[in-house]
Amino acid sequence: MVRYIIKRLFALIPVILVLTFIVFTILSMTPGDATSIILGSEYTEELGAKLRVQLGLDRPLIVQYFHYITNLVQGDFGMSYVMRAPVIDQLSARLANTAWIVACAMILCVSLGIPIGILSATRPNSFFSQCTMVFGLMGVSMPIFWLGLLLILLFSVKLGWFQAGGFDGWGQGVGHAVKSLLLPAAALGLFQFAVLARTTRSALLEVLREEYVKTARAKGVAERGVIFRHALKNAMIPILTVAGVQLGQLMAGSIVLETVFYLPGLGRLAIGAISARDLPVVQGVVLFVASMIVLINVAVDVLYGFLDPRIRYE
Repeated sequence: MVRYIIKRLFALIPVILVLTFIVFTILSMTPGDATSIILGSEYTEELGAKLRVQLGLDRPLIVQYFHYITNLVQGDFGMSYVMRAPVIDQLSARLANTAWIVACAMILCVSLGIPIGILSATRPNSFFSQCTMVFGLMGVSMPIFWLGLLLILLFSVKLGWFQAGGFDGWGQGVGHAVKSLLLPAAALGLFQFAVLARTTRSALLEVLREEYVKTARAKGVAERGVIFRHALKNAMIPILTVAGVQLGQLMAGSIVLETVFYLPGLGRLAIGAISARDLPVVQGVVLFVASMIVLINVAVDVLYGFLDPRIRYE
């Protein structure tokens, strides 16, 4: 298992290199001049040319890329053009807020999705099961930013139960922080849990048809024991796969949702950097989020071996 983990981590190196090259190339080809944004009203052709030399923007693209990779290996994500501060410091300052939103959304997704999927599988032809299927289709089709706006309109504007946006941290108390995170977490994870519920239902229905489940029932094992001790454990592989994919989707979706709810996370940092053409910050956010998604996939692959003893990694 240890050898497999090390092998997978080394396999991430070319993936990250290709990813950084694609992001670096696309962002470098975007229209606009970073020097004019940095200098603002003081911009002149002469000052712009000097600044391009200082930033290394006058060099060929491939030379700029290798310089970026060399600094990245040393833990240097570059300097923000606008804030004149290290990118890694800005990522660190915003990471906690994004992590809290994603964690709350994932908890909501798992705590609702798996139990509802189990109930739906034990009653496959019921009205409840059919509603779960319809709700799952809605979850796939509805954009999260639209759902976020609807939640703000209902619970903030009409009912006044929650604030429409913003997050002041945990300094004002747990209750205030939870109320600030609840709406964005619900918008991010509400319909995602329906997808997980559909997956749980499908996986559990397939396992319930297996002979060993019929044997357990024939031996007089209680239905609860059949479901949780025999069926659910063997249905966890596809459930874990979908949950891992959803965690990556929640991280990517938070970038859009943070703008809707005015949350000070990585998403708003990226949107602001794109507007200001602050390329080092945009590269840092994209690279961090993409790297986390790749690491999540590796973690899911490793967990397969713990869930199913038949899976062995050589």
